[in-house]
Amino acid sequence: MTIGLELKEGLKLSFAALIANKARAVLTMLGIIIGIVSVTLMGSAITGLNKAFNASISSIGADVLYVQKWPWLSGGLWWKYRDRRRMHVYYASEISRDATLLSAVAPIVQRLGTVKYKNMTADNVQVEGTTSSYDFVANMDFRYGRFFTETESRGNMPVAVIGADVASQLFPHQDPVGKNLLIDGLSFRVIGVRSKQGSFMGMFSLDNEVIIPISQFRDIYGRHFFPSIECRVANPKQMTNAQEELEGIMRKIRGLTPFQPDDFSINQESLLTDAFDKIARVIGAVGIFITALSLFVGGIGIMNIMFVSVTERTKEIGVRKALGAKRRTILVQFLIESSLICLGGGLIGLGLSYPLSLLVDKFLPTSMPFSIAMLGIIISLLVGVISGLVPAMRASKLDPVIALRYE
Repeated sequence: MTIGLELKEGLKLSFAALIANKARAVLTMLGIIIGIVSVTLMGSAITGLNKAFNASISSIGADVLYVQKWPWLSGGLWWKYRDRRRMHVYYASEISRDATLLSAVAPIVQRLGTVKYKNMTADNVQVEGTTSSYDFVANMDFRYGRFFTETESRGNMPVAVIGADVASQLFPHQDPVGKNLLIDGLSFRVIGVRSKQGSFMGMFSLDNEVIIPISQFRDIYGRHFFPSIECRVANPKQMTNAQEELEGIMRKIRGLTPFQPDDFSINQESLLTDAFDKIARVIGAVGIFITALSLFVGGIGIMNIMFVSVTERTKEIGVRKALGAKRRTILVQFLIESSLICLGGGLIGLGLSYPLSLLVDKFLPTSMPFSIAMLGIIISLLVGVISGLVPAMRASKLDPVIALRYE
C-alpha cells in the first residue's frame, strides 16, 4: 500500500473512531483548546501592545532629550528627587546658546484648562505654553495653518495652535484658522491646527491640546509652574554625546561642583522602550508557561485516551495486521487520530480566541496577525503527533496472534 493510500485509509478510520466517541473526543480536546486560546490571546495582546507602543512612542521622539526635575522611571525612589530645585524657563536659552549637538531647544509648561468657542466648550484640555522653537523640537505636521513665529512668541501675541480633537469639538463644520476662542476666559486667535496624532497606548488622546506662547501662559496661570526643557539632537547617531554635553551644560547652569550629584534628570524615549521590552518579556514568559502547562496537561490527556483507544481496538489491530497491514500503516493511523483531536481543539481554540480578542481590545490594544493563527495550528499538530507517538508505536508493535486472542 502506498503512503497516499495509507494516509487516506488512516484518515477514514480516524474520523470513524472520533465520530463513534464524540463526547470523549470533545472532552479530550479541552486541554488543547485552553492552551491554544492562551497562546493566541497572549500573542495577540503582545503584538497589539507592541504596535500601540511603537505608534505612541513616536510622539515622544527618538532624537529628543527631556530635561526635567523628575526621572520618568524612578524605581519607587521618588523621595530621592522630591527636594530637587525647580526647573526654570530661561534654561532653554542658555542650553541653546552653549550646545553644539542640538538643533532646537524649547521650554514647555502644561496644565489642564477649559476652551470655549461661542456656545461650544471643551473641558480638560491640555494647555501648553512654549516658544516658537517648539515647532522644530516636536517636528509638527499641520492640517491647517502654521505654528506661531518668534515675533509672535516674544511679542506676547494671543495666538494659539489647537489639536485635532479640540478642532473637531469646537469647530465641527468649519475651518478654525482665524477664529477667536477663549482659553480660561482670555481670547486667542487660532493660527494652526495640528494633524491628528492619535492616543498614547489607548489611554489618553494626544490631540486634546492647545499650544500658546509661554508669555501668554504666564498671563493666564501665573509663574508657579514646572517647566520641561525639550531638546532635539541634530544627529541621532550622536545621542550619547549630545546627552553628555547637555548634562555638562545643565550642571554649569545649576552651579554644581564636581562632587555633587545631578539635581535634574535627562529623559529620553529609550528609557520607556527598555522598560516596555522588559515588561513584554515578563508577560511573554508568563504566557509561555501558562500555555505550556495547558498543552502539557492536554497532551497527557490525549496520550491516555489514545492508550485506551489502542486497548479497546486491540482485536481490530490484530485483524488488520493478519490481513497484511504494515507496522507503518498502524502507526500512521493512530498518529492521524491523535493529530485530528489536537487539530480540532486548535481550530476551536482559534474560533474562541478571535471574539475574545475583540473583547480584550476594549481594554487593551490587541492584534491577531495570520502568523499567530498559523502558530496555533502548528502547535496543536505538534502536540497531537508527540502525544500520540507512544500509543501509536505500541499499537504498531502488537503481535497479531496475541491481538486476535484479546477479549
